[in-house]
Amino acid sequence: MDYTRLGTSGLKVSRIALGCMSFGDPAKGREWTLDDDGAEPLFRQAIDLGITFWDTANVYAQGTSEEIVGRALKKYTSREEIVLATKIYWPIHAGPGGSGLSRKAIFEQVDACLARLGVDFIDLLQIHRFDPETPVQETMEALHDVVKAGKARYLGASSMRTWQFATMQYTADLHGWTRFASMQHQYNLVQREEEREMFGLLADQGVASIPWSPLAAGLVTRPWGTGSTARAGANPAIDQSGRPLYLESDRATVDALEKIAKRRGVCMAQIAMAWVLSNPVVTTPIIGATKPGHLADAVAATRIELDDGELAALNQPYTPREPTYF
Repeated sequence: MDYTRLGTSGLKVSRIALGCMSFGDPAKGREWTLDDDGAEPLFRQAIDLGITFWDTANVYAQGTSEEIVGRALKKYTSREEIVLATKIYWPIHAGPGGSGLSRKAIFEQVDACLARLGVDFIDLLQIHRFDPETPVQETMEALHDVVKAGKARYLGASSMRTWQFATMQYTADLHGWTRFASMQHQYNLVQREEEREMFGLLADQGVASIPWSPLAAGLVTRPWGTGSTARAGANPAIDQSGRPLYLESDRATVDALEKIAKRRGVCMAQIAMAWVLSNPVVTTPIIGATKPGHLADAVAATRIELDDGELAALNQPYTPREPTYF
């Protein structure tokens, strides 16, 4: 496993991140959610592969993802070996501190995250979305105070408009508060809208890129029109969160991907991940693994270097679309 710094910070993270949205109490999550026993081999494999960056969120399976991650942290490794990331914003309960990024919500939810994870601090505390109902200054000051209180070491953001992210960073700089070290956003072969503005800002500001859904919910891991995933559900064009997975024009991209994979003698997932990793701004893609092969393929992709012709074949068919910020 290769390791890199989280943007221009001093924090070292593995080149592949273990996404823990798939872990939790199935009764409180989705049909593909894995309980402690189901998640155990994936945690063990992540450790064996050197994947030391684990990402979860307070809202995943109604908080039970954090509980499973916390138990795995104690059972299979040690706090010192893992870079632990979680996220806050989405509703976790109906009270005034149960959602959003108000000062009340941030302090309440951070304490709840710490309790569920069973730790004293979070390495990377991320805001899951931009909160249009709370003044940016209130949010950034509260996040800074969380860091100063020792409850978080670094701050990150996720899935928002570039101007929103720039505003939040500027507000932190203006007041001498803690800046965001990372941006977690959707980026894959069939969703490349972050290339237009966000990647330029991240490169300029020294902020890490942490792509989620780098394999487009499995769309780019198999030939066009074959199979589906539990998350994609009955309508393969829309996942269970209502997110569009592809356009019909994406078939050309998937076909090109299939040809390259066959020529190299590797699976499509490895080529698709190698393409994400080829972007120099990308720091560590998140793999929401539910099977051991998912992590193995992701790590194998770190050793694949696509040539100019392969990159051109994968890039050329792309059709612009709306980015996913909800």
